[in-house]
Amino acid sequence: MHRKGAILLPVLIVLVVISMALAAGIFYLYQKEYAQNIKLQGQIAELETRQKLTASQLEESKKTATDLELKLQEAKSRMDSLAGELAAEKSAHSDTSNKLEQLKNDLANQKSQREELENRLSQVQDDSKQIKEQIKIMQQQKAALEEKIKNLEEGAANVELGKVVVSPEDALPSADAELNQFKKTDEKTAVAEPKVAPAVKKAPLLLANGIEGKVMIVNKEFNFVVINLGSKDKVKIGDVFSVSRAGKLLGDIKIEKVHEFMSAAGFAAEMKDLIKENDKVTQRTK
Repeated sequence: MHRKGAILLPVLIVLVVISMALAAGIFYLYQKEYAQNIKLQGQIAELETRQKLTASQLEESKKTATDLELKLQEAKSRMDSLAGELAAEKSAHSDTSNKLEQLKNDLANQKSQREELENRLSQVQDDSKQIKEQIKIMQQQKAALEEKIKNLEEGAANVELGKVVVSPEDALPSADAELNQFKKTDEKTAVAEPKVAPAVKKAPLLLANGIEGKVMIVNKEFNFVVINLGSKDKVKIGDVFSVSRAGKLLGDIKIEKVHEFMSAAGFAAEMKDLIKENDKVTQRTK
């Protein structure tokens, strides 16, 4: 028994030592695990805090993303509107450019037309000056010729003509010479009656249908003739004479101005190329 007791004691001591060692090891491990557990709990709490912060940041990010999406949609809408306005502006600019080009062309045409009108106006003014000068010259010639005719009529009043019946076609050389000399003065501008010597005035031939005479001057520019019949032959303004040549009727003339020994008569435009000097004129009975 004593031997068994001696053996059991060391065994018990070993077992106690082992137990204490195991207890110490377990306690160390427990302390270590506890420390780790505390550390892990701190980390878990920190992670939870971070998670909450992250969740809060995520929620904020979602709100920000929503706001940004709304702003993006609004920006897209504004971009579309601006694109439409830009297209309208481009179209308006194109129309404005076309109108501006058209206005430039119209301005150039108006400028050209204005220059043409100014040239025409200048030409008309020059022509007007020339016409005024011609009218002045014609008026001077007319006044001089009327004065000469007046003098001729006054001189013819003192000449006694015999009652001689002659053919209206007869012409004295001196009278034709006087008429030819008158016509050569200014055929382009002369509008007055011709110069006729009173000494060669022919007595008209009285026929059943009126007096007869002849054409002395034809003015085709102003459509009138001068005949060798006047107030001495009882010719009056408004009398109508028939013009004929070789028995062929050419047309009628109407007395517009009467002097003592000659008269001026107008004729229609269609007679301009028909009537000639020395054609016979016969007064038409009313």
